[in-house]
Amino acid sequence: MAGNYIQIGKTMTWTNSTGADVLSGSAVVVGALVGVALIDIPNGATGELATEEVWELPKTAAAIEQGAQVYLTPGKSITATEGGNTKAGVAFVSAVAEDATVRVKLNA
Repeated sequence: MAGNYIQIGKTMTWTNSTGADVLSGSAVVVGALVGVALIDIPNGATGELATEEVWELPKTAAAIEQGAQVYLTPGKSITATEGGNTKAGVAFVSAVAEDATVRVKLNA
């Protein structure tokens, strides 16, 4: 194997400096990436974030079509609206406006 290989990259170690505890399953923005906390990560602690695969995340009250590019709002909800939000990935399935969540393929 090449000497410069580091890891598969499906997770990343992250130190929580948000000022609040992050609960397992919560979406987190790290630069241009969105990760999902794999464990509860207290403020100041280090934990693992998933940066790939499909996760069910809370969404805004708008419909989202399967395959649409989706974004994470500052309030930690998924939306299909880009303006001022962080790219999160792609909607893995469609979600109607009444759905509380949508399945997202992270960072796709």
